[in-house]
Amino acid sequence: MKILYIDTSSSYLYAAIVEENKIKKQIKKEFGHTLSEKALPEIVKLFEESKVTPEEIEKIIVVNGPGSFTGIRIGITIAKVYAWSRNIPITTISALEAMALSSKQKTYHVPIIDARRGFVFSAIYDKENQPILSPKHIKMDELIQKLEEIKDYIVITNDEIELISKKESYDPDILKIVMRAQEKEIINPHAVNPEYLKLTEAEERKQS
Repeated sequence: MKILYIDTSSSYLYAAIVEENKIKKQIKKEFGHTLSEKALPEIVKLFEESKVTPEEIEKIIVVNGPGSFTGIRIGITIAKVYAWSRNIPITTISALEAMALSSKQKTYHVPIIDARRGFVFSAIYDKENQPILSPKHIKMDELIQKLEEIKDYIVITNDEIELISKKESYDPDILKIVMRAQEKEIINPHAVNPEYLKLTEAEERKQS
């Protein structure tokens, strides 16, 4: 089976074509504010360099958040249109679960994405990467209190997070992420939606 993996939930593009449980070709690049312009051309290049045609893809796995609101929409839009037009199965995986799975340390995994204003997107996974705190938008102070109860943990993040010393940078283990996502249910492309975990700034302003 040939699988296309897409993650645009941050300033990075993480994408890969996986064939028979092996990475055929992958991209791990930071594009910052140009991600919306670069994502699709880079994925097209991924196909060209791997010598796989779009018609050969049999499944799509896309990260549906949390993270950058714009970034999440980019990846989900590409994945949904592709899956719908080719009638290909599609499934999603959380950015936080992908981060936890990529750690090589045998301990509790705490992925963190900076959500600004003293908040983060985070979750806590045990040594088997099962969630003991589900993904949520949480105050950093509240998360630190929860971590004091665990003690043996590693934070996975690419953001500058103060008050945390036990951390490692996020370098996605795309094969491991894809293998976990294979266990998840297939979703109708029209039902694939972002998991922002919080309101957008526009929605917050409207409510206030």
